[in-house]
Amino acid sequence: MRWSDYAIWWHVYPLGYLNAEKSEISEGQPQHRLQELAERLDHVLELGCNGLMLGPVFAAETHGYDTIDHFRVDPRLGTEDDLIHLIEQAAAKGVRVLLDGVFNHVGRSFPQFADVARQGDSSPYADWFVREGDDFRIFEGHRQLVALNHENAAVADYVTSVLDYWLDRGVDGWRLDAAYAVPLPFWRTVTDRARAKHPDVWFSGEVIRGDYTSYVTEGGLDSVTQYELWKAIWSSLNDVNPHELAWALGRHDDLLATYAPQTFVGNHDVTRIASQLTEPRHLPHALAVLFTVGGIPSVYYGDERAWRGVKEEREGGDDAIRPAWTDGGDEETQRLHQLLIGIRRRHPWLVRATTEVHSLGNGVLSYTLTGPEGQGVAVALNFGDTPATAELPSRPWHAEAGDTNADLSAGEVALAPFGWTVATA
Repeated sequence: MRWSDYAIWWHVYPLGYLNAEKSEISEGQPQHRLQELAERLDHVLELGCNGLMLGPVFAAETHGYDTIDHFRVDPRLGTEDDLIHLIEQAAAKGVRVLLDGVFNHVGRSFPQFADVARQGDSSPYADWFVREGDDFRIFEGHRQLVALNHENAAVADYVTSVLDYWLDRGVDGWRLDAAYAVPLPFWRTVTDRARAKHPDVWFSGEVIRGDYTSYVTEGGLDSVTQYELWKAIWSSLNDVNPHELAWALGRHDDLLATYAPQTFVGNHDVTRIASQLTEPRHLPHALAVLFTVGGIPSVYYGDERAWRGVKEEREGGDDAIRPAWTDGGDEETQRLHQLLIGIRRRHPWLVRATTEVHSLGNGVLSYTLTGPEGQGVAVALNFGDTPATAELPSRPWHAEAGDTNADLSAGEVALAPFGWTVATA
């Protein structure tokens, strides 16, 4: 198993977490805020995570996904020395660090684009971008986000140099933003080049739609975000429809035959899971699924405290899901995270384990996962508000989370309304 198979990420959006200014600092001294993240590493470990997945940290115009310099740390966060110090402190504690690489598009004040805007086709960077009408190709209707020309070899050279620069400085891998918008041959080119120098690097691509597996087999990535499973978890619980989740788990098993998807119930782009669920008693169900099914899970900062926040489709609509860190929130939910992550830590084979469904219907779903040496994890969930019974294979199960007094000896388990159990054998 590679180191990434043991990874459980704590995902942070630094500009929000550190309460940085909303737009770039053009004058004045850098704000050395990254040390605050270094001081939170013990929280990462206490939670049970061993990876720090950082959102954008490079110089940008506003929200970080409008990068203007991939070789410079955003002054709102600090300096290169601050970032390297964070990486070194994380490594000393056994915490891996993942950077967010925005390589599909750039901000309009990105120097190469600014030169094109001044000089037009006479600029040496004219073919870094694609003209469309009287402007240039942009990302999904956002004029401030100018798409790079991924057919240009010089762009591939530039991205490779960025990957290598920060890998040389100790980062362990990259989250590739908007990976679905970039041609697969481009990803294959830059990931192959990076691996030639850094064979242990891990690449996870943001893929919202499309053929997930092709980004691994053709694009050279190691993993992609599992949005299908994310949607099925909260949607099936809200609709009290375990069939939707069971179908998604089947799809998930198909992906596991090729790679371990990057799984989540929250990130910087979606409504927080505590707000997404219409019934608060469903939150443990969502977490039980996240931490038992195959894949490489992440926890979005604050979700371990059941923070709430709704994403809105408007300017500033992400602010509610990207707030500054506070120590407030539901400590019981944090203890539940610790309990479930602890179970996963004791069963690292879960990273590529597939599910076998035993009960499905009437608001009930139960499934098991089996390890290479016969180890077992069983999950039984009652989505509904009436008592129910779920079937499980007869084994000497030991209930470790949820209803820990559940009797599983007879090949079934009685579940209270909204009840759930995670057991091991």
